[in-house]
Amino acid sequence: MIVNLPKPGKYVVAVSGGVDSICLLNIMAEFSAYDLVVAHFDHGIRTDSRKDRLLVSRLAQYKQIKFVSQNGNLGRETSESLARQARYDFLYRVLEQENALAIVTAHHLDDRLETLIINLIRGTGRLGLGSICETATIKRPFLNLTKAELKSYAHQHNLSWREDSTNQDCGYLRNYLRLKVIPRLSDEDKAKFIRIMDRQVDINIQIDQLIGEWLEEQHPARLNKKLFNNLSYNESKELIAFWLRYNKLVNFNHQTIERLTLGAKTKPKGAKLDVYDYNYVVLEKDYLALRSVER
Repeated sequence: MIVNLPKPGKYVVAVSGGVDSICLLNIMAEFSAYDLVVAHFDHGIRTDSRKDRLLVSRLAQYKQIKFVSQNGNLGRETSESLARQARYDFLYRVLEQENALAIVTAHHLDDRLETLIINLIRGTGRLGLGSICETATIKRPFLNLTKAELKSYAHQHNLSWREDSTNQDCGYLRNYLRLKVIPRLSDEDKAKFIRIMDRQVDINIQIDQLIGEWLEEQHPARLNKKLFNNLSYNESKELIAFWLRYNKLVNFNHQTIERLTLGAKTKPKGAKLDVYDYNYVVLEKDYLALRSVER
């Protein structure tokens, strides 16, 4: 089993208690070059989730690794996207507090495939086609491994893990795809999806690099209005989305980008366009200005 482990250093390892993350912790703990912090987020969706925390905390104690956890108390009706956001908010707080190099997660090939199909159903843009990938702050050593390979490793090493009972609930789109749709795909079909994702990741990197180089020559909170208006509508949407992310505004959706792009191209000078929370865009004479309300 070939694992693409990160360079030596300090890392926050996200461990839920499931087989994937238990494998990740077991593998990384074998190397003295790593200074690890085990981070466990209890969403509070299941009544028995405290048992997951207990398993992970005991494993961390046994391996003499620092353990950090948080109870989200989100409740049974919480959406998958909200639960995911809460988990990553926690992980990034731990990353900053521990002054670590990156977060390490156990996402694998099956996760990538599920996420791609979910994004396609929801009408994704180019980033969604790239699905799950590594970033500067999130390392994912298992992206080329299947769930079956990880389970095989776990059995071979006599590892113990917890099965999430909600994983059998087809009321969640991801579970429905995992249990009802993806098993019907042939290995050839899956390989085609993976090639699409890998190709799109490379394309996204090239596009982001080009836009980033141009933005570095500008004031970060301003967009040249003449350049923006000379772009096609779809190109303008890409630029707006990248500009927001460039300014660390990431909690936007497709509708927000559509509204900002249309407003920036049609509304008069001086108009204000809400982004979200306390952030907004002002249409100046020569540029679009990103601003925040003083709190």
